[in-house]
This record gives sequence, structure tokens and C-alpha cells, in this order.
Amino acid sequence: MSQSAYIYFVEGSAVEQLTLDGVKEQLQRYREQTALTGRQLGWDYADAAFPYTIETKEGEPWFYLKGTDSHYRYIVIGVGQTERGDRTVHYVQVVLPDDATHGDKGKANELCKYLAKHLQAELKLFNGRTIYYNPRK
Repeated sequence: MSQSAYIYFVEGSAVEQLTLDGVKEQLQRYREQTALTGRQLGWDYADAAFPYTIETKEGEPWFYLKGTDSHYRYIVIGVGQTERGDRTVHYVQVVLPDDATHGDKGKANELCKYLAKHLQAELKLFNGRTIYYNPRK
């Protein structure tokens, strides 16, 4: 059975919502940052940190990351919204399909934490635990 993690944009988050293109831009920013780290280390770290290509299907409300080697297969990413009380909350959903590898789960956790921390959002991990990166009182 597939597993999902959610990045919720709640009060105090850096943005109210993110489109699919916005998520792709954030992933590109992650790749660029890891490439800079790799240059400092003298190593091609970007390929190890983000071993995926971004694949889209026309007209679909999601895209997927396709693994570039045998340790990684797929991670599916989509956006949506839900109601919490009297408020609409937008989110990014990260899905691990049934045939995802342990490497996919590790990278998905890493990407979720990066996105949630950078956007000051609430992150509900695959195991059901919640990490609050948003400022709370």
C-alpha cells in the first residue's frame, strides 16, 4: 500500500499555497544548492542528493520523480487543499508508490523536510508524526 506525507501551509508559513510549478522550482533550488555544496567538496554531490528526473503527464494534477539508477524508482508529488475547521489549508502531498525502494523513502523524507523547513510549513511524515517548522505561539 502506498504511503503519503503532507506539507501543510498553515498560519505562519512563508506561503499560503504552492502550485506544481512552484514545487518544481523548489526542487530545482534544492538541486542547485546541493551542486554548490558539491563544488565546495570537489564532488558531484547534486546527482547523489537528487537522483531523479522530473516527469510530467499533460493535464494531470501531479508529477513524479523518476529514479536515475537502480536504488531509486518513483516519488509522486501533487498539490491540493483541505478544510481544517473553518479554514482552507493548502498542501503538497508526497506519495511513495507500492514499488518504491528504501532509497526512495529516505530521499522523500529528506525532500519533505527541506521543503517544509524552507517554507516554514507543518510536515506530517510517512510514519504519521508531525514536525512544525512554522512559527507557533
